[in-house]
Amino acid sequence: MLLTITNTAEPATDLGYLLHKNPARAQTFPLSFGQAHVFYTEAARERCTAALLLDVDPVGLVRDRRGPAGESGALAQYVNDRPYVASSFLSVALARVFASAMSGRCKDRPELAETPLPLAARLSVLPCRGGEGFLRGLFEPLGYEVEAERHALDEQFPEWGESPYYTVTLAGRARLSELLTHLYVLVPVLDNEKHYWVGDEEVEKLLRRGEGWLASHPLREQIARRYLKYRRSLADEALERLAEGSADAETEAAAHDEEEQAVERRLSLNDERQRAVVAALKESGARRVLDLGCGEGRLLRALLEDRSFEEIVGVDVSHRALETAAARLRLERLPEMVRSRLKLLHGSLTYRDRRLEGFDAAAVVEVVEHLDESRLSSFERVLFEFARPRSVVLTTPNVEYNAKFEGLPAGLLRHKDHRFEWTRAEFRAWAERVASRFGYRVRFLPVGPEDGALGPPTQMGVFSLD
Repeated sequence: MLLTITNTAEPATDLGYLLHKNPARAQTFPLSFGQAHVFYTEAARERCTAALLLDVDPVGLVRDRRGPAGESGALAQYVNDRPYVASSFLSVALARVFASAMSGRCKDRPELAETPLPLAARLSVLPCRGGEGFLRGLFEPLGYEVEAERHALDEQFPEWGESPYYTVTLAGRARLSELLTHLYVLVPVLDNEKHYWVGDEEVEKLLRRGEGWLASHPLREQIARRYLKYRRSLADEALERLAEGSADAETEAAAHDEEEQAVERRLSLNDERQRAVVAALKESGARRVLDLGCGEGRLLRALLEDRSFEEIVGVDVSHRALETAAARLRLERLPEMVRSRLKLLHGSLTYRDRRLEGFDAAAVVEVVEHLDESRLSSFERVLFEFARPRSVVLTTPNVEYNAKFEGLPAGLLRHKDHRFEWTRAEFRAWAERVASRFGYRVRFLPVGPEDGALGPPTQMGVFSLD
């Protein structure tokens, strides 16, 4: 079984620092089921590829009673696909051979571990129990471009049909630790087999490796159930704990929202933002509108009050926020004609969601700054490439204006959950790059009282398809 990982960010040989493996020499690591070999197939400034080759001992597996689950008969024990395909054996090898890289540690170049890189992982043979659609459903929401080449059962006898085996390439901009962790969790999910006993410890592994992405993955239930070998009690426990973690985060986020509103209250900035966004949406001629990151429904209320918006969909990653929005909007008490115009969806802005496609416009109000910068590329593709509304109205704080907020200590951001806040130049550079990449035009509008030197408190970009 062969896995290769390629980096194309110059100097590409920085991959050696991240993997803690010298490109100049090959290494071999003993494993309970065979050996793992690490070597580099290329190591140039422009492109560097590291290879992990698993040499699985099928005879040793049988003697050690670690053969593939479900197989019966003496021949099946020795003749199987385990030495050739990516499976839970690969996950064990990743954790053993690339332990520091998976944990995000890089002693010699610590900044590299936090840097998203253009990476490509190629799995020579991957069993896809569920087909290509399931494969894409696992990796595309995480921001990867997926290439899958399916293999015939026998090339000499094509009438025998297709096999469940694919050669798969995953490409995207991500931290190396993220890529390795995604492979660690999702390869056994695709294979739908594990070569070792699944118990309580596996729940802890799943939650630890899935931290930061699994709770909001659209296929989290299938992932949990397959990873835990359909042991219902374990899967239910994992899903319940994922939900509890999300609830704690939502409570903390709500408290931070109140703090941010207190900072901006003197300017009535929230009201001004809503008016500016609604005006931009009306100017675009939109009838079907997405409110991405709708929170507790403040913008949704303003959109409902304007009858020119015929279909309104609010999307948020927080179940609790959606419940609060439904309660504040009194959805159950609204007249049927009004209620039928509004739908609330649970979803993440970094995962592709076909429910978001085909709309006239999308509003993204004070949301982008809550995303990890490493996930921005996923957000860009989800919104501008896949959902692809004709217009996008996006607002974000202007960090330069923070100096005018008396209650905000110097150097602090407006919200404790903000991962960043852009200057006007930084926002313009990002927006123009995104517009150019995905075929949009963008214009910039100020929101709130504009300072001659510092600009407005909120900056708004209005994207339109050419």
